Parts: sequence; C-alpha cells; structure tokens
Amino acid sequence: PGIEVIQTDCGPVCIQICYDIEFPELSRLAVEKGAQLFFVPFNTDNRHGYMRVRTCAAARCVENHVYVAIAGCTGNLPFCENADIHYAQSAVLTPLDVTFAREGIGAEANPNIETVVIYDVDLELLRRHREQGSVQNWNDRRLDLYNVTETPNTPAQN
Repeated sequence: PGIEVIQTDCGPVCIQICYDIEFPELSRLAVEKGAQLFFVPFNTDNRHGYMRVRTCAAARCVENHVYVAIAGCTGNLPFCENADIHYAQSAVLTPLDVTFAREGIGAEANPNIETVVIYDVDLELLRRHREQGSVQNWNDRRLDLYNVTETPNTPAQN
C-alpha cells in the first residue's frame, strides 16, 4: 500500500509499527509526504529489543526533525504463547538541539509500568528548527549521491 501520512488536527502523523522504525528510508518517505509526528506502537519482550526500537526512534528524530512517540506493552500474559513477557518504556522523543527537551526526551514512563505519557509537541518549533537549527540533517542530505523513492510492492523474483 505504501507510506501513509494522516492529516490530523494535531498535525500530519505517520504510524510505524515496531520494526518499521528501524528502517530510515520509511521515515524519510513519510517526512517527504509531510509527516511531523510518528506514532510507534511496539511489543518487545526484553530490554535489548526495546533499546533497538528506542534508539532507532531517536535517530529518526535527529535525521528528520520530527517528534516520535513510542508506546509498548508492559506486564506479563503467562497464558499467551509468544506474548507472555513484555518490556517497555514508552516515551515522546524530540530532535536533539538546544530548543528541545534535554537529551531529546520530551517525556517518558518508568520502565515496565502501566501509565500515560503526556507531552505538548510544538510543530512551529519543528519548522524553525528545520530552517535554523544548529544541525541541518534534513537540508544537508546528499541527494547527489542517493535517492529514496517509494516503489510499488512487487513479488520477489527467483
């Protein structure tokens, strides 16, 4: 189906489920379509998996000048095969620059605690950051060396 960006009253949103955030090209395509907020629901069973999702989400903030909200399952479901153990620390991540939250963490939950995380995102701040931030990752892309394009999904060739 392709990369979808949903226009909401809170800004243009892209949803990337868990593993999707680990591929920078997907986020680049979504930002080219106007995405400024990413929602990343995830389900990881250990800290290693969680840190992979979180680290990649933080990288997408820096690369694309966006906010990323990650939200995972916590607690244990002992009678659900392959979903019996969860590890999560939900958070709202920001670009890393002086005008944003310290360490790029707008808000975060305690690890493995069921809670609601709230953070007010400022889309005007994102716009100014993209134009005048101390690092211009989006504007400094080397489009003379590479191109990221969305292609129709085709069956694999043998």
